[in-house]
Amino acid sequence: MSRFEWSRRVDALGQFRVPDPLNPVLAKDDEHHLRHVLRARNGEEVVVTDGEGAWSICNVGDTSLERLTLVHVDPAVPTTTLYMAPLKGERSEWAVAKATELGVGRIVPLVSERLALKFKGETRDKIVTRWRRIAKEASGQCRRTYDVVVEDPLDVAKVPDDVALADFDGEGDWTGVSSIAIGPEGGWGPYEWGAQHRRLSLGPTVLRGETAAVVAAALLAFGNGGWGFALKSPVTR
Repeated sequence: MSRFEWSRRVDALGQFRVPDPLNPVLAKDDEHHLRHVLRARNGEEVVVTDGEGAWSICNVGDTSLERLTLVHVDPAVPTTTLYMAPLKGERSEWAVAKATELGVGRIVPLVSERLALKFKGETRDKIVTRWRRIAKEASGQCRRTYDVVVEDPLDVAKVPDDVALADFDGEGDWTGVSSIAIGPEGGWGPYEWGAQHRRLSLGPTVLRGETAAVVAAALLAFGNGGWGFALKSPVTR
């Protein structure tokens, strides 16, 4: 992708999810957001994507969108996963948005024994629903065309063996790491993790939970080829 094409996407009024970028039709809520929140004018450009890499640029018309470009398909993003214990207040939501901006592919809410908030039943469902909405909104803001998958919550005991965990005393070599777990405010319980999980350091200082999530997301992106993705050539169809 040329810098001109990328700049055109960045300069667009917004980006929206549609079932088919070839025949773009906005959902009712997105149509309202475009015309009444963003106050789009006829002739302004927006990006539409199917969340699976395909996108096109469209013109805002009186009652619909008019596609201006061919449908492009961005190169597949690296498969990276952030396992994150929910934090108090809006700190988790901020971390979800930033991890989305940094290119994390999956986010898994992690149930740890030292969670500092209630994470059960209806409260848990509301938190997960909000994470998914924030990931969707952040994807549009940062112009990523592959959806972030926010999975259902998972107990620490069920986390796959190849997932590393952030630990202040961990090693500094992130080679080959594509999944990392970030703990709650109170840290990990003494017997939560088995020896099979790699311990990785996030640096020489003690980080807040949301900061740790962002640092981990950045390291995953850098180590898995996420940097410079925007200027790779898409496929046109």
